[in-house]
Amino acid sequence: MSVFRYLAQDHKGDASGGVLDAADESEAISTLQRQGLVVLSITAEVEAESRSPLRWSSVSGRDLIFFSGQLATLVEGGIPLMRTLSLLGQRTRSPLLRQAVQQLARDLARGLSLHKAMERHPAVFDELWIALVQAGELGGQLPRALRQIRDFTAAQEELRSKVVTALAYPAILFIISMGVLAFFIIKIVPTFADIFRSFGLSLPPLTLAIVTISQVVVHHFGKIILAAVSVVFAYKLAVLTRFGQMIRSRVELSLPVFGDFVQNILLERLLSTLSTLISSGVSILSALSVLQRAFSRNLVFHDALEQVRLGVASGKTISKSMKETTVFEPLVTDMVWMGEESGRLPDVLETLADFYREQIDQFIRRFSAVIDPIMVVCIGGVVGVIVIAVFMPIFQLSQVGR
Repeated sequence: MSVFRYLAQDHKGDASGGVLDAADESEAISTLQRQGLVVLSITAEVEAESRSPLRWSSVSGRDLIFFSGQLATLVEGGIPLMRTLSLLGQRTRSPLLRQAVQQLARDLARGLSLHKAMERHPAVFDELWIALVQAGELGGQLPRALRQIRDFTAAQEELRSKVVTALAYPAILFIISMGVLAFFIIKIVPTFADIFRSFGLSLPPLTLAIVTISQVVVHHFGKIILAAVSVVFAYKLAVLTRFGQMIRSRVELSLPVFGDFVQNILLERLLSTLSTLISSGVSILSALSVLQRAFSRNLVFHDALEQVRLGVASGKTISKSMKETTVFEPLVTDMVWMGEESGRLPDVLETLADFYREQIDQFIRRFSAVIDPIMVVCIGGVVGVIVIAVFMPIFQLSQVGR
């Protein structure tokens, strides 16, 4: 038996959701239909939880871009799908992707559709892949759907590379600086402290503070490491609960300086994904279901998307449902309303995604230009304070010598 999460509508038009146990999806749908419900969406709970569209799969984005592009080209060229998958399975560099592609070919030989076969590999193919491939198979536009997957994955991979590049240098500089600082505190300061103690000097307040910090670190180093590990472990346990995940999500969005940056990344991904899904022929409710599972890591957006999905299922527009959540900016809700009114919602969503993509690029450029001098000044100041604290008693010694 499997657990299925569903969204259904009764004869009055009221939408409701829930979970039920069934042997497979067909049995779950039949059970709901016998209750007089119209099934709007249904998903196996285990599969939904095992995917994370905000995750970076163990299969690299570049491998997935290459695979989707080659698959689209070969299928469009008239090569049978099973033969195409067999060829690509031999040429794929990633062991996990190669194994998945080879299994796809075997599943197709058993009579499964491509999107159903992909559902069995959630570590490789996320919700977006499955939804677009399903829409492409139903509409007879599989190569077009695969090219959309390739373009979307390439855009997300480029965005990820920009973020990683912007954060890599400051992170490396911070780690090296902490290593130098630890060397001063653990090795240099205690040596000078012994010298000062042997002369019986009365240490200045600054030097006394630095020496005290050094002694605490040296004599309680194990306890400090244990405390740090305990904090990390407690954090990991906390985010296993829904309450902890909600706190983490809210903190991420309210961080000084970085809160808006995180929100822009989430909005860009939401808008570009929704645009890709709708333009591929995926229904609004199915697209919102995919998005809801896609943002399972950030519960603020996850719960907002669930509210939007229920609102749309009850007959409301997307823009009105978004506005009622109070999570999405007025710019987003107004632009979505314009897209709905003009009948060009996918184009409007993509334009809005480009706007947030530009906001992300601007932040990265400003951050890269500002963070380096700030870190150099801060770290230089800390090291300078330690050096001054060490040399102040030495000046006293030199005066005594004279």
